[in-house]
Amino acid sequence: MSMVLVVDDKEMMRESVGATLRRAGFEVCEAGDGGAALETIARVRPDAVVTDLRMPGLTGIELLERVRAIDEDLPVVLMTAFGTVETAVGAMKAGAFDYVTKPFEGDELIIAVKRAIAHAALVRENAVLRATSGAGTGAASTLSADGSTPGVGIGRIIGNSPAIRRVKEQVLAVAGSHGTVLICGESGSGKEVIARAIHELSPRAASPFLAVNCAALSESLLESELFGHERGAFTGADRLRKGRFELAQSGTLLLDEVSEIGAPIQAKLLRVLQERAFERVGSSTTIGVDVRIVATSNRDLPQSVKRGEFRHDLFFRLNVLPIHLPPLRDRVEDIPAMAEFFVRQVCAREGREGLSFSPEAMALLGRYRWPGNVRELQNVCERAVVLSAAGAGAIERSLIESWLSVGDVAAASVMTEAKPSSGATSGLGANGHAGGLSNGHANGAGGTNGSSYGTVSAPMDTEYVQAAGRTLEEIERDVIVRTLGRFNGHRQKTARSLGIGVRTLGLKLKKWKDMRIVPATL
Repeated sequence: MSMVLVVDDKEMMRESVGATLRRAGFEVCEAGDGGAALETIARVRPDAVVTDLRMPGLTGIELLERVRAIDEDLPVVLMTAFGTVETAVGAMKAGAFDYVTKPFEGDELIIAVKRAIAHAALVRENAVLRATSGAGTGAASTLSADGSTPGVGIGRIIGNSPAIRRVKEQVLAVAGSHGTVLICGESGSGKEVIARAIHELSPRAASPFLAVNCAALSESLLESELFGHERGAFTGADRLRKGRFELAQSGTLLLDEVSEIGAPIQAKLLRVLQERAFERVGSSTTIGVDVRIVATSNRDLPQSVKRGEFRHDLFFRLNVLPIHLPPLRDRVEDIPAMAEFFVRQVCAREGREGLSFSPEAMALLGRYRWPGNVRELQNVCERAVVLSAAGAGAIERSLIESWLSVGDVAAASVMTEAKPSSGATSGLGANGHAGGLSNGHANGAGGTNGSSYGTVSAPMDTEYVQAAGRTLEEIERDVIVRTLGRFNGHRQKTARSLGIGVRTLGLKLKKWKDMRIVPATL
C-alpha cells in the first residue's frame, strides 16, 4: 500500500484530503507545517507528498525545494487556491510533479497522486536496474531443475541430499521474517542463490533485491555505494547519488562477503542495523530506511571477532538468523542433478542438443573433492559443453579428466590419511558468476568470470601430491604459492592456470598474509 504525506496548516483541510486518499486505498500520514513534513519524510519515506502552496513558515515551494534536496525522486503535488499560469509555471520549475487548484474534485486529486506514484516507481526501477548492472549482479532469470521455466524461491536450490534439505528447511523458516540473515559457507558454494531464494519467498519479493560486493570495493567507494553521497561531498561528486540502502527501500540488501568491510564502515553499518537510519556522505540529514539485510561470509566470523578484525556487536546484529551452507564435497549426492542442470543451461545458450555426461564421467565428478564448490562444477560443465566434439551425444571421462586430476589426486592422498580441516576455505574455483545451487549469477567471492576454456591446471609437484597427513587447505596453499613462483608473481597468469578468478586468488593471499603463513611479498 502506497503512503502519501499530506501537508497543510489547516487541520480541516488535512483531514478532508486524507479521507479522500484513504478511500482510494492509500495509507496517509499528516504534517501541519513544512518542518514537521521534513521530519516525517526522513523518518517514514512516503511515496508521494501533497502539500498546500501557502503556509506559515515554509511555503509549499520552499518545502518542495527542501524535499528535492533530501530525495529528488519523491513526487510532490501542490494544492493552491490561486491557480494562475504563473503559479503553474513556478511550481513546475521548482520540481513539482503536478498541481491541483482548490476547490478540486476528489477524483482529480486521486488521479494526480496515482500518476505521481507510478512515475516515481518507474524512476526508481530504472535506478535499481542501473545500480544492478553497474555491480554486475543482476537478477537474471534462471532455469529450474527441469530446464524449462524460470526458477524462483526454493526452486533455485537444486539437490535432495540431507545437507541441502536442511538448508531448504532453514530458507523456508526464515523467509517470512524481517530479521537479518547471515549465510556462511565457502567461496563458490552458492550463498547469493540462497539470499535470492529468501528474498523471493519473503513479503518483500515485489520490492528490489540489491547486492553489494564488499570485497571488491575500497572503503571510500563502499561507503558511497551503501549510503550514497551529496553533491560536492568529495572531488568528482557532481550530483546527488542514492546509495543501495535507499534504492533497496522496502526490499532486501545483500552484503556479500561482509567480513571484508573495514572498521569505519562496520560502525556505520551497525548504526543502520540498530536505528534503521543513516546519513549520506557529506550530509547531516538523517534518512530512515526499511530494508532487510542478508549478509554472507566465507570466513569464520567468530574467529575474526576474536582476532579483533570484526566488531563483536556487529556480528551479533548480523547473526540473528544464521544459515550454514555446506561445501559441495559434503553433499556429493547432489552433483549429478546439478551437473546435468548446468549442462542444459550451457547447451541452451550454445545451441547444442542432447548432450550429457557419460556414466564414467559422472562417476569421476562424484569422486572429485571440488575445492571450488558449485562455481567450479559450473565451470567444468561449461567448458565440457563448449569443447565437446560436434555431434557428440555424451561428455566422456577423457575430456574432463585432466581438469580434475590435480584436485582428485590431492584429495585422495589427504583423505586416506587425515580428515580435512573444517576451516578449509574454497579453492580452485572458477568464474565470478558463482552459480550457487542452481544458477550462474551469484557473485560470491569469485573473481573475473575469466576461466579460460580448455586450460589445464598447472601440474603439481610430486612432493605435494604425496604429502600424506596434510590438510586440503595446506596443499591448496602450497600449490598456489608454487604456481605464483612459476609465473614470477603474475596473478592473472596464476589464476588462469589454476582455473580460478583473480579476485579469489587475491582474497586467499590476503587471508594467508594476515595469518602470516605466506610471504608478505606475494
